[in-house]
Amino acid sequence: MRIRLATAAIAALLSSACAQAAGPADTPEQRAERVLKSVPLADGHNDWPYALRGAYGVEGAKTADLTQPATAKSTSAFASGEATRGHTSIPLIAKGRLGLQLWSVYVPASLPPDEAVKQTFEQIAIARSFAEREPAIFANVTTADEAERAWKAGKLAGILAMEGAHQVADDIPTLRRAHAAGVRSMTLSHSQPTRLFDSATSDPKHNGIAADAPAMIAEMNRLGVLVDLSHVSPTVMHAVLDITRAPVIFSHSSAKALTSHPRNVPDDVLKRLKANGGIVMITFVPAFIDQARSDWETRRQAQRLVAGQGPEGAARMTQWEAENPRPVSTLAMVADHIDHAARVAGHDHVGIGGDFDGVPDLPVGLGDVSSYPALFAELARRGWSDENLGKLAGLNFLRVLRANEKVALGMGRIASAEVAGK
Repeated sequence: MRIRLATAAIAALLSSACAQAAGPADTPEQRAERVLKSVPLADGHNDWPYALRGAYGVEGAKTADLTQPATAKSTSAFASGEATRGHTSIPLIAKGRLGLQLWSVYVPASLPPDEAVKQTFEQIAIARSFAEREPAIFANVTTADEAERAWKAGKLAGILAMEGAHQVADDIPTLRRAHAAGVRSMTLSHSQPTRLFDSATSDPKHNGIAADAPAMIAEMNRLGVLVDLSHVSPTVMHAVLDITRAPVIFSHSSAKALTSHPRNVPDDVLKRLKANGGIVMITFVPAFIDQARSDWETRRQAQRLVAGQGPEGAARMTQWEAENPRPVSTLAMVADHIDHAARVAGHDHVGIGGDFDGVPDLPVGLGDVSSYPALFAELARRGWSDENLGKLAGLNFLRVLRANEKVALGMGRIASAEVAGK
């Protein structure tokens, strides 16, 4: 009941604000601005902590100038081998009306278990340092109520999110340590399978999940750590939806029906979100929202194998890219994926998961975190109601977060009763 009341209160605030401010000549941009003033805009995935690490090192990331993008002095590279360009800064956050961010505390899936855990806690410290250094601008939060209070105080609420069970060495006691440090979300795998879960972008190791994987899901539910199904295979998606007690999220994925990329979500999974209560947070990654770009990426990967290594290989790749320019992806394509997810899963089950600072380039019109209002204006032009824009912006995510908190509370009470009865 508390979950429904809290969500209803924000929805009522949005409805009241829109009713008071709406006028017959409102432009899509005015409607977008009104909604984003009335609801905390939640984004499911941002790699700024890792971009800062790549630019300035572990300790330097904790003192870097947060008013500038992470590439002010250097660059960071992800699995693609390309440098990321800075997408996030304090001024850009303010311009974009961002209110709640899941900060990815990513570390590479290729690391040995002990090193992955070590670097994960280093990343946690980097992400937490935002609020420690700039408490008037950032807040570290672990609950929906804390997030709302931070947003109402004019701060960006930050939730820590791990990107793969390898970050806790597929180990429940280490998951508990991460939870104690503030982590409230975890994808189950990244680019490679873990000891428990298969990846969407690698050959299967378990044909889904390992025999002891349900224990990890149960512990995530008990702790109130969001189960994030981005990066996992469809077989894992279905297996986890069969066993989780709490709503799931896809923190940064898009619709496979529109772009056939292994990181996207099939319609048969999107349809299950209604019963589960979860959300898919549509990402802006060009290869995930643009079939032409996805196909181009496949051809480029094949060309890399042919081109070889060293300066000669780099020269061959430069020539190939000059002869085969990358397709131009657009904001409208992202809106297409949001529209599709809303039609298949329902307006209650869609959100935003940009992946800023985690990719080398972005769609035209969505170049950095200041650009969210343009996306909401596009959806307003397509006929989205203010109510549904508010759900997309943040109400859906807050509902999922509260539902996870409720499940954790219930499982904690059951455990306490079982202990008392012994």
